[in-house]
Amino acid sequence: MKTDSIFYDLFQFYPSIFFELINLSPREAENYRFDSVEIKQLAFRIDGVFLPNITDPSIPIYFCEVQFQDDQNFYGRFFAEIFLYLSKTAFNNDWRGVVIYPHRRVESDKIVRYQDLLTSGRVTRIYLDELDDINQDSLGIATIKLIIAKENQAVATAKQLIERVRTEFTQPQNLLQLIETILIYKLPRLSRREIEAMFSLDELKQTRYFQDVREEGKLEGKLEGKLEGKLEGKLEGKLEGKLEGKLESVPRLLALGLTVEQIAQALDLTVEKVREIPETH
Repeated sequence: MKTDSIFYDLFQFYPSIFFELINLSPREAENYRFDSVEIKQLAFRIDGVFLPNITDPSIPIYFCEVQFQDDQNFYGRFFAEIFLYLSKTAFNNDWRGVVIYPHRRVESDKIVRYQDLLTSGRVTRIYLDELDDINQDSLGIATIKLIIAKENQAVATAKQLIERVRTEFTQPQNLLQLIETILIYKLPRLSRREIEAMFSLDELKQTRYFQDVREEGKLEGKLEGKLEGKLEGKLEGKLEGKLEGKLESVPRLLALGLTVEQIAQALDLTVEKVREIPETH
């Protein structure tokens, strides 16, 4: 599961969630931009940095790291990256570090040489399985909890979350897409009915997975159509190639949870043509 990229997407679209996690006002996000920073002369890059967007040295830079894998040298690398960045930039701001763990068992126990930093108040360690102590009404925190939800609870949790997103957001698409991404990586064997029950056709058509599947079908169709058209010198080759690309995408859309009728509408096919696919593919 690509947990780091999911978190970074979440913080990119909804930076206030980060500040909720560290028990600060969500309005703090107004003073920051979430970014990746690079030191070009060293070909060095850090993902997950909240940089102040106003010139006020009293506002700290936040370095955020999502750590879901056991790494005994994590703190050495984490602090080395922070100090290297600070030494090569013109910022005079103070700094803070935030590390997000799924639970305490993943954290490195080799912390003796970093103990002063870890207890200085500069570093906040967050354990997602202990989030019950944080705002229960926060939609952002609820989304993060879905990442670590038990598999037998994830579907029910996602359904409740989706309903809240629809109700509380006027433009919910980014968050719905993140929820969809979490579900695909967390539960790759979700049944068609479960997916269909959670997302409407319009919502599914806007998700990254649906778009990737459809574009892949279009691309395959165009390539096959062009090749066949060149070989035969006929327009029919292009048309057949496009059709074949659409047909090859049908099984994946069925697995995503769309009905035959929904797929026919989305791909501009007849219902009869879509129904032929399970028998021939």
